Amino acid sequence: MAVAVQFSCLKRKRGVFLVVFMLVYLWGSLISLSCAARLSVSRQKLEVEKHLKRVNKPPIKSIESLDGDIIDCIHISQQPAFDHPFLKDHKIQMRPSYHPEGLYDEEKMTTRSKDSTSPITQLWHMNGRCPEDTIPVRRTKKDDVLRASSVKKYGKKKPKAIAKPRSTDPDLTNESGHQHAIAYVEGDRYYGAKATINVWEPKVQQSNEFSLSQLWILGGSFGQDLNSIEAGWQVSPDLYGDNNTRLFTYWTSDAYQATGCYNLLCSGFIQVSSAIAMGASISPVSALRNSQYDISILIWKDPKEGHWWMQFGNDYVLGYWPSFLFSYLAESASMIEWGGEVVNSQPDGKHTATQMGSGRFPEEGFGKSSYFRNIQVVDSSNNLKSPKDLGTFTEQSNCYDVQTGSNEDWGHHFYYGGPGRNPNCQ
Repeated sequence: MAVAVQFSCLKRKRGVFLVVFMLVYLWGSLISLSCAARLSVSRQKLEVEKHLKRVNKPPIKSIESLDGDIIDCIHISQQPAFDHPFLKDHKIQMRPSYHPEGLYDEEKMTTRSKDSTSPITQLWHMNGRCPEDTIPVRRTKKDDVLRASSVKKYGKKKPKAIAKPRSTDPDLTNESGHQHAIAYVEGDRYYGAKATINVWEPKVQQSNEFSLSQLWILGGSFGQDLNSIEAGWQVSPDLYGDNNTRLFTYWTSDAYQATGCYNLLCSGFIQVSSAIAMGASISPVSALRNSQYDISILIWKDPKEGHWWMQFGNDYVLGYWPSFLFSYLAESASMIEWGGEVVNSQPDGKHTATQMGSGRFPEEGFGKSSYFRNIQVVDSSNNLKSPKDLGTFTEQSNCYDVQTGSNEDWGHHFYYGGPGRNPNCQ
C-alpha cells in the first residue's frame, strides 16, 4: 500500500514537473519569438531609413503640394541617376542633338477640336517652381516604402507585366494578373514613338492594383531579356498612397526582374527639366460629358549620342535614358505599344472592378471613352511617321476593349478601356 502511494506521488510530481517544464519552454519560445520579431522590425526600420537616405537627396528648396506631396528641388548634379557606377563621370547632355523631323509641323496641324482642352499642369506648381540648375523630385516617404512587400521591390513592376499580342500564354491573365487593351506595331526598326493621351482618374478597387495608360518602347524577346521604356499616366494607391492620376516613367533591361524602376526611384533616367516632376499629380483630369484633357508624350533615340529622350507636351524636354542601360534598345526598338493596363487581383474570386481609361468601353466615343490620338513612330531617318499595319490586342474584350480609327485631325487614333467587372466580365 505504502509503495503504491509513493508511486502515485512520484507520478504526480513527474506530471507537475512536465507541466512546469512545458510552461518554461513555451515562455522561452515566446520570448525568443518576441525578440526575433523585434529584431526583424528593427532591421526593417534600419533598411527603410537607409533607403530613404539614398533616394532623398538634400534639397536646395522644397515645395509642399496641395495633395500632400513634397517636391524637393535637387541640384541637377546630385540626382539619383548619378548613384549608378557607370554614371560617376557622366557629362550631362542638357538638350538632345536632334528632335525628330516633322514634330513641330505635326503640332501646328493638330487642331484642338471637339472641345478638347486647356493646358494641363502639375498640382505642385500652384505653390511654387524649382529654380534653374535643379530638378523637381517627389520625396519618398517612409509609408511609401512600407506599402511595398519589401524595400527591394519598392518602385518596381512585377515580372510578366507586358502585353504580348497574339499570345497563347495563359500566364498573361492568370499568374501575372495584368490585363491590357492596346494598339501596336512590330516587324520593323523603330527609333521612337509619340502619342497624345486622354487623362482620366479611373477607380482602382484594391490598393495592390493599378490602372495606367502609356506607351511602350520595346526591344528583345518576351523572355528574360526584354528591354522596355515606358511613359504615361497612372493611378497606383500602392506606389503613391492615394488615387491621384500621376505622370510616370518606367524602364527595364531584363523583363522587370532586377533592373529599372518607376520614375527616379533608382539610378538610370537623367532628368534635365526643372519644371516637371516624375510621379507628381496631373491636374486637371477629364470628366464624363465635360471638358477633356490630354497630354502629349514623345520618346525618341538621339541619332548622334544614342540616348533615349523624353518630351512632355510641346515645351518640356524632360531628360534621357543613357543607351548603355540597354542591350537591344542600345540599337533600336522592335515593337511599339500604346494603350491601357490594369492589375486584376481577382478580389473575392471575381474579376476586379478596377477601371481602365475612363471606365467606359470604346464604342461610347469622345467625352465618355478614353483615347490616344495622333500616334506616330520615329523611323531610321529620325522622321515622325504614321504607324503602318497597326494591330490591336486585349486579353478579355468583354472587360476592356480597343477600337482604332483614322482621320485628318487626330491621325491614327483609338478609343480604349472599360469598367472591368460587369455582367459579361466576371
